[in-house]
Amino acid sequence: MALPKRRHSTTRGRKRRTHWKIASGNLSKCPQCKEPKTAHRICPVCGFYKGKQVIEIKIKEKKKKK
Repeated sequence: MALPKRRHSTTRGRKRRTHWKIASGNLSKCPQCKEPKTAHRICPVCGFYKGKQVIEIKIKEKKKKK
């Protein structure tokens, strides 16, 4: 098996790895509120999953400045 004769610099290794990128996850529309959500997860906006309400989402009230 081939072995490197000399050590590669850190910069050279990092230049090679610049193309290793993580692909972003696919988003789907929530059937209840039509907001984008990650597939196979509870909707963070309405709390529904597979047509059933799993968690209750509390609505934050905006504070008015005086």
